Amino acid sequence: MRVMSTTDTIKLFKNVVDNPLARWVLRRISSYCYTCSENRLEVALQLYIGVRKDACLKCRAAEKIVSRVVKSGANAFGASEEQMKSKFSDAYWRRGLVNVIKGISHFGVHRPFIPGAPFQIVWNVTKLCNLRCKHCYENAGRPAPDELTTEEALMGIERLSKAGVVSIAFSGGEPTVRPDILKLIKYASNKGIYVAIATNALVFASRDRVKEFKEAGLNFVQISLDGLNPATHDEFRGVPGAFEKTIQGIKNCVAEGMFTEVACVGTHFNYKEIPAIVDLCDELGVDWFMLYNFIPTGRGRDIVAADLTPDEREHLLRTLWLKRKTTKKVEILSTAPQYARVAKEVEKELAEKMQGSNGTAPLECDGVVIPTHFYNPKLQGELSKLADFIGGCGAGRFYVSVEPNGDIYPCVFFPHVDEVKIGNLIRDDFEQLWVKSNLLHKTREKDLIGGGCKGCEYLYICGGCRARAYNYFGDILAPDPGCKANLAYWQGITEAIKVREA
Repeated sequence: MRVMSTTDTIKLFKNVVDNPLARWVLRRISSYCYTCSENRLEVALQLYIGVRKDACLKCRAAEKIVSRVVKSGANAFGASEEQMKSKFSDAYWRRGLVNVIKGISHFGVHRPFIPGAPFQIVWNVTKLCNLRCKHCYENAGRPAPDELTTEEALMGIERLSKAGVVSIAFSGGEPTVRPDILKLIKYASNKGIYVAIATNALVFASRDRVKEFKEAGLNFVQISLDGLNPATHDEFRGVPGAFEKTIQGIKNCVAEGMFTEVACVGTHFNYKEIPAIVDLCDELGVDWFMLYNFIPTGRGRDIVAADLTPDEREHLLRTLWLKRKTTKKVEILSTAPQYARVAKEVEKELAEKMQGSNGTAPLECDGVVIPTHFYNPKLQGELSKLADFIGGCGAGRFYVSVEPNGDIYPCVFFPHVDEVKIGNLIRDDFEQLWVKSNLLHKTREKDLIGGGCKGCEYLYICGGCRARAYNYFGDILAPDPGCKANLAYWQGITEAIKVREA
């Protein structure tokens, strides 16, 4: 009897619940239960695997429905019930699965997939920062006068937990300098949320501080590194000595067993150094390297000419995809949606080359889809092979951002204007916004995108970056000018820059 994989489990629920009657039933049993203080579907799974003994009558009834579905599905896929229970025993995995099922109940099996709540919230908890980065999307420096109080932030975490959010990534500004950040991390962790932080790691140059954050419940740390040496990194970050502290922070996080990701924004300042930065991360024992797209928002609007050309981005993504085959530990990811398309094309080329050299059939490469920055290590693995569940840019679909005052946007790289504001975490009903927002509908419907994206065979696993489209053209449905399919749009941008600088 074979072991049931994550992919099999997701397919099971897709097959069983993607019909009107089943979706109606799921909407009834996937709501929040105020008696049991959790999502009713999650309570049902807890009862099923035996990690929970007591529950209200409605949750017990939900458990009977869930157990029947799981048992019949296990038989269909050749897995034992014990194997299923083992899979459901991971709390984060279970929370993610509940989110998937809830999404099917609301949206069906949409292409690409829409979960029942964001898998990740990127929460800029403050504008306060101890660096002055050239590309800062938040234009950070001093704290904003309307930042949420501790009590309001805790209320926001409570609402996100009830909605079924799997992960919160605290960002900024610099989140580690917010005085109550440890309290926020601990509260979110106690709610069963996977907690991450995006930091410049200056605070983490002290190993004792890393231990404090880990003990509070921090699971994942993303550390920004924009150069291979102080000359590049410090000049880009605006403060001398930042490089040495950042490297020490990386070492301390790795030494403490924290899941550590290094993030780097690809620009003309550093893109030739990036392959060597990956090698450095591999030597340091980093888990993930994340290449971020440059997006002309915040202070980034002052350095638009630093953006990579489509050809440069294409070359860099291909280089990184091939490089991941030789690294010892570090996994190489990117927020550039084109990375999935590049991966599939490179794998196809390699398969054809292998076929030509030994006469064997081409390797199967249809499942090559790369998760972007909404992902977390508890949800990686076989789920990443399902293109319908990934689908390129996740803005407004797999994640949204929250500003220091509680305002919600599709992602952190959108400017703070009403046209692209979804609502407010404190003043509005978050779950209703997620299901009914017209703006979110636009970010999710890739068939509405224009330019070279329209009709592209990779539309559903890429679709371009919606933040780049909006910041360059003022239209969330415009094409992403960073792709080779939209070269004419990029040429128009470069001509406009030349005219402006003349």
